Amino acid sequence: MIEVKELTKYFGNFKALDSLDLHVKEGSVYGLLGPNGAGKTTLIKHLIGIYRQDSGTVLVQGEPVYENPDVKSSIGYISDDLYFFSQYTIDEMAKFYASIYPRWSWERYELLKQVFPINSKRRITRLSKGMQKQVAFWLCICTIPRLMILDEPVDGLDPVMRKKVWNLLLQDVAECQTTVFISSHNLRELEDVCDHVGILHNGKIVVERELDNIKSDIHKIQIAFSGEIPNGFLQDEEVLHTSKNGSVLLMIVRGDRDKLLSKIQQAHPVILDLLPLTLEEIFIYELGGMGYDIQNITI
Repeated sequence: MIEVKELTKYFGNFKALDSLDLHVKEGSVYGLLGPNGAGKTTLIKHLIGIYRQDSGTVLVQGEPVYENPDVKSSIGYISDDLYFFSQYTIDEMAKFYASIYPRWSWERYELLKQVFPINSKRRITRLSKGMQKQVAFWLCICTIPRLMILDEPVDGLDPVMRKKVWNLLLQDVAECQTTVFISSHNLRELEDVCDHVGILHNGKIVVERELDNIKSDIHKIQIAFSGEIPNGFLQDEEVLHTSKNGSVLLMIVRGDRDKLLSKIQQAHPVILDLLPLTLEEIFIYELGGMGYDIQNITI
């Protein structure tokens, strides 16, 4: 669905994207993670055809996006900073969307009035931020996009509405093979909906894998020994993080699970627990090895 190769973008002398590669399969839910300033919004603006790359290729459904109305008409986009025509009601905005999106569905529009309980005669800019975000999803879903790109999509929505929105999106993924590309800092929520993730750092994708495979490759291990920690313990392994609380050692280690456990058991620990690792922890420890780690600062 999305194929980005060696994408580079400069703003003056600043390189925002650096030979970036990205691959998103059709019908997948892809989560884009990254610290502030990593280039997430710049990448998204290339995917929706606002920016033209300085070099590299950006393809959606095998075609360039920039200045390609046919491709753009198959993309639904919800930005973090919403914009609507100041005088338009929801119904008027729906007519505008229907005029530019060939797959627009008035049947969906009427059905979704049951999900988004907002009077469609109301002027959008007079609604609260959360209600405007509901309107954005209402209209975007009615375009029946082949690709939906979401930038911090559910900020401002209450927990019940968040659940409703995710259910609607995942229903389209299952039934229509819609591809969903999400950029968000809410990693706990992404963990529930994404099947693929990419981590963007300093303008490059540094990790891009299926979420289940990432979790199977990085392990959170809690260990304790009856005496001192053996010399050279796991020194040949890729240890991403180590901390100690009393006699208990907590380690984040990358590698084959069975081999790691076998090596640890040879050191005869009195406690050995393999703990579940969250997407947030994976994000923190992956970037920690690249100089973007948590540091204790005393003020």
